[in-house]
Amino acid sequence: MILYGASGHSKVVLDILMENGIEVDMVIDDHPKVDAIFGVAVQKKSSIDFFQDAIITIGDNKIRKNIAEQAPFNYITALHPTASISKFVKIGKGTVVMAKVAINPAADIGNHCIINTGAIVEHDCVIGDFVHLSPNCSLAGNVTVSEGAHVGIGASIIQGVTIGKWAIVGAGAVIINDVPDYATAVGNPGKIIKINNNER
Repeated sequence: MILYGASGHSKVVLDILMENGIEVDMVIDDHPKVDAIFGVAVQKKSSIDFFQDAIITIGDNKIRKNIAEQAPFNYITALHPTASISKFVKIGKGTVVMAKVAINPAADIGNHCIINTGAIVEHDCVIGDFVHLSPNCSLAGNVTVSEGAHVGIGASIIQGVTIGKWAIVGAGAVIINDVPDYATAVGNPGKIIKINNNER
């Protein structure tokens, strides 16, 4: 079992795995700045067994996607024991769910997502691959958050809204209308302040 990425995010994921009794053999990083995290050795990426269990522990959604496309590990999930997750929820490979998260029935969480501390994902939400839901954000029922989008800390999204691909919802924003692909929305009520047309 390895973690790919020796950032602050890796500390949280490593802690979750330790809480679940899962032993991590090493953390790999392209440019390591530390020798160990919580007693687990950090090594520069070299020859890797792509058949071993792994989680990409990098917070940047685009970098996480690039690594997932290039490194075919056996990706597993990490679920904090204090998270409240309905048995009727689907969670994709490589996704991490942190402490005090609530995910309610019929939610569908994609691959390589970060569902951060205290986030609320209500019934029938659909979360695409490589999404980051920041701490204490709240998604009402039937919200769709598309691939690569980032919902900022403390943001609220009302029921039935769609957040587009690679969009950004600012910290504390209150979103009452759909947010287009590649757009950035901030404020209460949320307003589009830019669209990054050069995004993939």
